[in-house]
Amino acid sequence: MSATALPTSAENTAAGGTRIGRRFAGLAAQGRAGLVTFVTAGDPDIAVSSQILAGLPAAGADLIELGMPFTDPMADGPAIQASSLRALRSGMRLASVLDMVGAFRRQDKDTPIVLMGYYNPIYSYGVDRFLGNAREAGVDGLILVDLPPEEDEELCIPAGRAGLDFIRLATPTTDSRRLPKVITNASGFVYYVSITGITGTRSASTDAVEAAVKRLKQATDLPVAVGFGIRTPEQAAAIARFADAAVVGSALVDRVARKLDEHGKPAPDTAEHVLELVRSLADGIRAARRSRS
Repeated sequence: MSATALPTSAENTAAGGTRIGRRFAGLAAQGRAGLVTFVTAGDPDIAVSSQILAGLPAAGADLIELGMPFTDPMADGPAIQASSLRALRSGMRLASVLDMVGAFRRQDKDTPIVLMGYYNPIYSYGVDRFLGNAREAGVDGLILVDLPPEEDEELCIPAGRAGLDFIRLATPTTDSRRLPKVITNASGFVYYVSITGITGTRSASTDAVEAAVKRLKQATDLPVAVGFGIRTPEQAAAIARFADAAVVGSALVDRVARKLDEHGKPAPDTAEHVLELVRSLADGIRAARRSRS
């Protein structure tokens, strides 16, 4: 580890640990991969979004990515872009995202929550203020898709000092020269984006993803989660046979959208409709564990 590198997830766990480190250690002890679910905070409205968030752990989510709504989510496909706009229309702002995490944390002390999004809202909120409030609310980690490693002093390193894991993205175009830079200050886990392009548009070859995960594991001791293009229990199970976690987002966001009427109002069973898919994804991942054990 370089002189500027932050402690790895494994080192944090050994020292008492972050929630993310403890969760991946627990999954490893069980001999299975985890399910990471992404939902946008405030989509389709704050009440239903809170119901979905509260129900995710019991439905089988091992870690939760909570999207911070933003007006220009450039790395996201149409489904997540639309969810972000719905959330903003419902009144969701960064402060309300933190309030939602705080309410969740009062009921669930164990399930890790990672905030995923873009730097602009955090910069506007104030980095130091944000990190302090996020830590107080019970946030465990951050994924910022528009902050490259060259800008680690902006947020990555301060987040580590505040006790938050900073999850770094690797992609099919992250070559052997770039990879060491990408993972230098990463902690929690590495998120492998399995396709080039935006979320929710297509799926990658399982063989190609498996080869990429093997390459990442040769470069880091951090767990590797795979996302983008995973929509079904069968796809999640295929990833679970070699990755440490499968990330599902667009498929869950699509489920929210299907339950909206012509005025954008959610049906009473919207949360259950989303959680039903989470349960089937979790079952697929657990079946993958049984098939390889």
